[in-house]
Amino acid sequence: QGGAGGGSGGAGGTGGESQPVQLVLDLVNPETREMALLDLSKKREAFPDLAPILWHSRATMAALLQEIVSIYPLLSPPTLTAHASNRVCNALALLQCVASHPDTRALFLNAHVPLFLYPFLNTVSKTRPFEYLRLTSLGVIGALVKVDDTDVINFLLNTEIIPLCLRTMELGSELSKTVATFIVQKILLDEVGLNYICATAERFFAVGAVLGSMVQSLAEQRSVRLLKHIIRCYLRLSDNLRAREALRQCLPELLRDPNFTACLKDDPTTRRWLAQLLQASGAAQ
Repeated sequence: QGGAGGGSGGAGGTGGESQPVQLVLDLVNPETREMALLDLSKKREAFPDLAPILWHSRATMAALLQEIVSIYPLLSPPTLTAHASNRVCNALALLQCVASHPDTRALFLNAHVPLFLYPFLNTVSKTRPFEYLRLTSLGVIGALVKVDDTDVINFLLNTEIIPLCLRTMELGSELSKTVATFIVQKILLDEVGLNYICATAERFFAVGAVLGSMVQSLAEQRSVRLLKHIIRCYLRLSDNLRAREALRQCLPELLRDPNFTACLKDDPTTRRWLAQLLQASGAAQ
């Protein structure tokens, strides 16, 4: 960490304006890349135009993708170290910056960059380096869906993002589960996404089964934040007529249990969603 501070101080000597430019140039050089990744990922919030600089600078995106691809051999068998995980997650933080920026989001999608992250979401090792890798990768996809954009949803639906999110919702840490459920929620909130998931019984029940098992696991370990996203997913599914009929049969009993939902007492919005859901599914008491 001390070395990182020294590195950023050196870059600062070129003046505030050119500092991100110099660090971006340092990404292309394998000798200076690791320090530049660390510095830029820490300071990205301070540089509002970092995303266009990253995207349009020569060889920079290639350098970031090189960092990602270099990790693939460590995924299976799982040999990812904390150091390697931290380094690639710094590269992923810069990709999240590109995914979030209105001037680069479409370019990012059109280049199919999110597909490079899917092998990370496909891992099952529960060690901290892998959990951090999955969480940071989900953060990039989460940044894409945060802005309501049907082009983003169409892109994601043409990939295997839903099965990958469902896997994380089953196996991940609480934080990873929350981000993965948020991504599914945002897909459902788009009309295209709702229609896609409700188009076949297989898709609907795949989502419904995972949401149901998550509710059961929350009986042992409460998480208001996670429960909020689960309820919003169920409520959105109930907007589809066939899904609403199915929810009459498969909505978890725990959602009707006042003792279970008492944790929502300080969250009036989610309590309202739950009441709407119970009414829509014919489960209101």
